[in-house]
Amino acid sequence: MVPTMSHSVEVLIVGAGPIGLETAVACRQAGLSTLVVEAGSIGNTIHRWTPQTRWFSSNERIAIAGVPLLTLDQSKCTREQYLNYLAGVASQFSIPMACYQRVESIVREPDRFLIATTGLNEPMNISARFVVLATGGTDHPRRLQIPGEDLPHVEHRLREPIGYFGRRVLIIGGRNSAVEAALRLHHAGAQVAIAYRGREFPSERIKYWLYPELSSLIAQGRIAAHLARIPVAFTATHAVLASVNEPDSPHQQIPTDHVIVLIGFYQDKQIFENSGVELIGPAQSPVFDPVTMETNVPGLFVAGTAIAGTQSSSYKIFLENCHDHAARIVAKITGKPMASALAPRSVPPGNFEPET
Repeated sequence: MVPTMSHSVEVLIVGAGPIGLETAVACRQAGLSTLVVEAGSIGNTIHRWTPQTRWFSSNERIAIAGVPLLTLDQSKCTREQYLNYLAGVASQFSIPMACYQRVESIVREPDRFLIATTGLNEPMNISARFVVLATGGTDHPRRLQIPGEDLPHVEHRLREPIGYFGRRVLIIGGRNSAVEAALRLHHAGAQVAIAYRGREFPSERIKYWLYPELSSLIAQGRIAAHLARIPVAFTATHAVLASVNEPDSPHQQIPTDHVIVLIGFYQDKQIFENSGVELIGPAQSPVFDPVTMETNVPGLFVAGTAIAGTQSSSYKIFLENCHDHAARIVAKITGKPMASALAPRSVPPGNFEPET
């Protein structure tokens, strides 16, 4: 039988992403004993990105806890650089952390919470006065729910691009992730096609440096574009596409070695539902006080992009506009006024655009 480890802290933070770590630093600086638990590795969402993916945001915007984020050539940060940066912040502030611990239950007692986790090595029982859910909003890839989607060559994340060298790859989607995947795979030597339900790609929602290149490659016939088409089935050798505008017209058969479905992500609601947090609206976002970040469950807070639920076509909440959540939470817990809690982060204005 695997032994259970027990811990008692003032603040338990669920999620070791940027805002979870920034909240942990703020709590520790306020003298609050803190533990961060994470279902995967540190920066788990970012860890799932394709190798060498670059942030759209500037380094200043994604820096946390007052620690500068510098790159060798002052360029925008890569996935690998940012993961190392997060590890450096955690080390600098000696943040107690338990990775590969998935929260199974959060039970509200009169004066504290009892949290149970299952771990890669051993489970944990944690007692905490306060809990912060900083779990993000892109837990699982969206699925098409069509025949053949579970075939081994159909994927929902882009792996190392060179692995597709010389292969016929069909990308499903038309936003940043899909467009960037098409370009990276083309440059890695894959034979790329992309299918999108719209009559044209939404240029205003695609990173400004990606759209012109994609348009040029399509015009040259180097990337095949199947617009106003949706997949209705996958087979071992083909993708079957139907016309959006003429659904009764003959289906198109696209030969494929790989299919990569990149149509966005959705938030896992289980931890909110199990802990009694009320969810509202189409995005099923948690109810919380925007001044304190406290949910309808007293003592349980939400931080970071988790506040938005499942964001779909119109992203409004990003890492960049969540930095003040930590100060708001600490101000509520300690009862001490903090000027930074209500002050916006001092960064120049810019365009917030989702990575996915």
